Amino acid sequence: MAVKRDYYEVLGVSRDSSDEEIKRAFRRAAQQHHPDVDNSEGAEARFKELNEAYRVLSDRQRRQAYDMFGHAGVDGSAGGGFEGFGGGFGPFGDIFDAFFGGNPAGRQRRRVVAGADLRYDMTIDFAEAVFGVTREISFPTLVTCPVCSGTGGEPGTQPERCADCGGSGEKRRVAQTILGQMVNIVACPRCNGEGSVIANPCHECRGDGRVRQERSLQVSVPAGIDSGQRIALDGQGEAGPRGGPAGDLYVVVNVREHPQLLRRGTELYHILPLTFPQAALGATLAVPTVEGSEQIEVPAGTQSGQEIRLRGRGVPRLRGNGRGDLHVVVNVVVPSKLGKRERELLRELDKVSPPAVLPKGGGSLLDRIRDLFA
Repeated sequence: MAVKRDYYEVLGVSRDSSDEEIKRAFRRAAQQHHPDVDNSEGAEARFKELNEAYRVLSDRQRRQAYDMFGHAGVDGSAGGGFEGFGGGFGPFGDIFDAFFGGNPAGRQRRRVVAGADLRYDMTIDFAEAVFGVTREISFPTLVTCPVCSGTGGEPGTQPERCADCGGSGEKRRVAQTILGQMVNIVACPRCNGEGSVIANPCHECRGDGRVRQERSLQVSVPAGIDSGQRIALDGQGEAGPRGGPAGDLYVVVNVREHPQLLRRGTELYHILPLTFPQAALGATLAVPTVEGSEQIEVPAGTQSGQEIRLRGRGVPRLRGNGRGDLHVVVNVVVPSKLGKRERELLRELDKVSPPAVLPKGGGSLLDRIRDLFA
């Protein structure tokens, strides 16, 4: 006579495991060793052993007796066998959950179908993305029928229980296998799994419980949003058929480009063109910001590629505090055409100017900005 293995060892759990841990372990093992999945020799015997162990350890009284007296304390209760799928479900409810994600026990229930999710594309200006905006949008959608209030039937009437499934919304097909009776549960084809049928459909929605309508909605766009990001509005999508929950609405944002500012996350960049005299002598110049034009001081001797940073003039952080910065990057422009007087002055300057020397690290930041624009 073969010696039975310890039930905790069979399920791969410790003796102080919780009921939920034992249940999870059984589901994993059942999925792996079910004879319909495991074609190796001895799969059926291993599956029977798993079932026997779980039937004992999932029952508190049996588990207590097993902990005290071992297999002798549960002989006759576990029985070494198992019930077919057509009998009491016991642990096979967990097997059904593991393979099919549902409860095999027959019960009267209405199959609820949610409405579809919707997408709306919204285009906003650069400043609106930076500071946020509230927009009204309009879109066609399915809403709850105002005549039948979503029931799908004429007012004053009630849905009738489906005669084919008895109101359960399910049809069960039983097949005999080496493990006993296997039950396959599918949605009832007559009522589509709802458990009821509408004998007198609503004249407005023709039994669907929904009608098409143009809908308007206020959408708050948060400050700092960027192109491609979306705003999720729970329950603002299509209404579900016959009273089912509504889907969600996703507003996808597209931001128009700014003619003078380049955005990268929360940071803004602006290329400031300077003449040679302005770069050499310094100047006070206006630069664009999202709030409007602002005067900045360009120090004397500024080189191409140098940066003047305006802190807190960037984009607000969408999920945080504060704002990014505005990076003003200087670009000294050499004129392509010169007048006679300009040539004379530049020749005089060239005579008194020392040889040109590259500044340390010159051009590195400008190269990065050029890469951003590219």
